[in-house]
Amino acid sequence: MSKKCAVVMFNLGGPDNLDAVKPFLFNLFYDPAIISVPNPLRWMIAKTISSRRAPIARNIYREIGNKSPILEETEKQRVKLENILNNEQEDEYKCFIFMRYWKPFAKDVVKQVKEYNPDEIILLPLYPQYSITTTGTGIIEWNKCAKKEGLISPYRVIKEYPDHKFFVETMADMIREKLANVDDKNAYRLLLSAHGLPKKTIENGDPYQTQVEQTCAALMEVLKDQNLDHVVCYQSRVGPLEWIGPSTEDEIERAGVDGKNIIMVPVAFVSEHSETLVELDIEYKELADEAGIKDYVRIDTVQDRDKFIDGLASLVTEHRI
Repeated sequence: MSKKCAVVMFNLGGPDNLDAVKPFLFNLFYDPAIISVPNPLRWMIAKTISSRRAPIARNIYREIGNKSPILEETEKQRVKLENILNNEQEDEYKCFIFMRYWKPFAKDVVKQVKEYNPDEIILLPLYPQYSITTTGTGIIEWNKCAKKEGLISPYRVIKEYPDHKFFVETMADMIREKLANVDDKNAYRLLLSAHGLPKKTIENGDPYQTQVEQTCAALMEVLKDQNLDHVVCYQSRVGPLEWIGPSTEDEIERAGVDGKNIIMVPVAFVSEHSETLVELDIEYKELADEAGIKDYVRIDTVQDRDKFIDGLASLVTEHRI
């Protein structure tokens, strides 16, 4: 007798219109995994930061169609994953999406999963590297909402997959495709860029930086025949705290000093959103131009490429109860 398995895919989320920018930012900064101070101080900080950053963030989203594309991109991944699982397995699979800081929220998706009444649930983060600020807070939110709703189906979590072959080789394939159009690969430096975190988060035991480095080491091992100049770096710094480094901005400037062109590789994102479409494609391209870099190439995120989604499907089946 076949079983029903719910696969719950989750990511950060993003505003679906300009009016949603401020509440999205409030939800982000109100999360104790992001701002680790007690209430009511955390509420006050979240209100202040979201009010101040909203006008800047709205301008960012205006650059990419007045909203984040992350939900649409995740929906493509969801449909493809569900089709693969149902085509290759005897059991029935249904994939769901929840986003941590904007719609669809966990509290609403939990109700949908409960109505589906699965025999088991697999929680699938769309963050290859684990951090309490991403995968961790997503799991906490899901568990809180599931308990409140009375969702009691047994579940397992796919915690991370930083150096799994399917993820690393998908990125490597895209890099090779770009290199095929390059006259002299020695004139280029790969900037392996991941979203940064405050140093204190890492010092408190978060494995994110170690896992980013695992991703990059595995990627360069796959590409070792190319003998590529490369560096691991971190983007998107905000606030007064010291963040892990080196920063992507500094590495762009150093590449200019060294006379290198840049191939920018996002190694911690699996879909396009403001940090890739605006920060990498627009802001860092401008910085590269100012640094005198002649050619600035950006590798796409893995999105719904066949090898990546096939790999996610394998992870799901491996984690079945």
